Amino acid sequence: MITFSLQSGSNGNAVYVEAGGVRLLFDAGLSGRQAEVRMNRYGRSLRDCDAVIISHDHNDHVSRAGVYQRRFGLPIYIAPRVHRAVQRRLGKLTDVRWFNPGDTLWFKQVAVHTLPTPHDGIDTVCFVVEHERRRLGILTDLGSPFRALRTALGELDAAYLESNYDPEMLWSGWYPEEVKRRIAGRGGHLSNEEAAELTRRHRSRRLKWLAAAHLSENNNRPELALEAQWRLVGRMLPVYVASRYEVGELLTV
Repeated sequence: MITFSLQSGSNGNAVYVEAGGVRLLFDAGLSGRQAEVRMNRYGRSLRDCDAVIISHDHNDHVSRAGVYQRRFGLPIYIAPRVHRAVQRRLGKLTDVRWFNPGDTLWFKQVAVHTLPTPHDGIDTVCFVVEHERRRLGILTDLGSPFRALRTALGELDAAYLESNYDPEMLWSGWYPEEVKRRIAGRGGHLSNEEAAELTRRHRSRRLKWLAAAHLSENNNRPELALEAQWRLVGRMLPVYVASRYEVGELLTV
C-alpha cells in the first residue's frame, strides 16, 4: 500500500491511497488543477482513480467533488445526508454511490471501513483502509477522542492523525470566543497534546509511521505538532507532517 497527502488543512483536504491495483482519493477539497499537479508529482493522475470518498459536508473536504467527477470522470462515494446538504454546491453529479456511516466499502480486495466521528459536520466519518492485513488510518475531523478511534489506533500499521491546534496559541489568539470553544469542544478538532496522548496510549505495536494532519494555519505550527509527539511518544516512531500547502511525502504501509 502506498499513500500521500495532496494537502491537509482548512484550506483543502485530499489523501491518495493505492493498494492491490485500486486507486482511491479521500476527500476533494482542492482544485482539479492543483490536485492533478500534485498527483503527477508521483506519476499518478486523477483520471486513474477508482473513486473519491467523501468524509463529510464541510467545504475543505467536499467543495471540488463535482469538478473531479465532471472533469475526470470519478464516481463519488458519499453519505446520503451529506449529498443532500452539498448537492447545490457541487452542481450536477451523474455517478453518486451512497454509503452509511459505519459501512465498509469494497474495491476488489481493498476494504474501506468508515468510522463515525463526533465532529460537527453532517454524518462525519474517518477511514481505515485495509489490504492484505495492512491497515492505514485517515483520521481527521475527529471532534474529540472516542472509543472506536482508540480501538482503531490499536490495529493500524500507519496513520494520518489530526493534530489541529496548540492550546496556548488557540486561547491566546484572535479568534472569537465561540469559535475557540467550538474548535476545542467535543465537535471540533484534536489538539497536539490529545493526538500525542492517543498515540502514546493506544497505538499498535506495529505502527510504522504517523503523519500529523489538518494543522491549523493560525493556531499551530508543524514543529509544535512534532514536539508533542516526540515528548509523549519518543523519537523511535517516525512522525511526518501533512502540509497545508504542498503534496506530502510518498509513504508505504
